[in-house]
Amino acid sequence: MDKALGISTLENVVLLASRLLLAWIFVHEGVFLTANFASASTSMAKIGVPTVALVATIGLQLIAAIAIAVGWHARLGAAALGLFCLATAILFHTNFANRNELLHFEKDLAIAGGMFVLMLRGVGGYSVEAYAKPKEGDGRWQWPFRAF
Repeated sequence: MDKALGISTLENVVLLASRLLLAWIFVHEGVFLTANFASASTSMAKIGVPTVALVATIGLQLIAAIAIAVGWHARLGAAALGLFCLATAILFHTNFANRNELLHFEKDLAIAGGMFVLMLRGVGGYSVEAYAKPKEGDGRWQWPFRAF
C-alpha cells in the first residue's frame, strides 16, 4: 500500500496512466487548433461558432487537460471537460445516418464518462495534489484554493 491516499501502488499507476490518456486528446487538439488557428476559425465560422468560442475552447482544452495530467485541481478540469464533451456530442454530432458522426458522438460520450469517473474518484497519489497535501502531524494547509 502506498501511503499516498491509502491506495496501492498499482492503483496509483493506473490512475496516473488514465489521467495522461484522458488529457492527451485535449492537449493534442488544443495545440493543433492553436497552430492552425486561421483555418480552424474559418471552419468553425461555417457552422456558426464565433472566434471567441474557439479561443475559449482552446483555453479550456489546454488548461483543464494539463490540470488533469499533473493532478492539480483535476476534478474541476475533469468536470469541465466532461460537460464540454457532452455539449459537443449533443450540439455537433447529431447526424446518426453518417457513421463517422455517430462514432464521434459515442466517443464524446465515452470520454465524458471517463471524465466524470475521474471527477468522482480523484487523481490518486501520483499527483501534484497528493504531494502538496500536508503530511500527518503537519497542521499547515498548503493550498490556498481547493476545488471539490
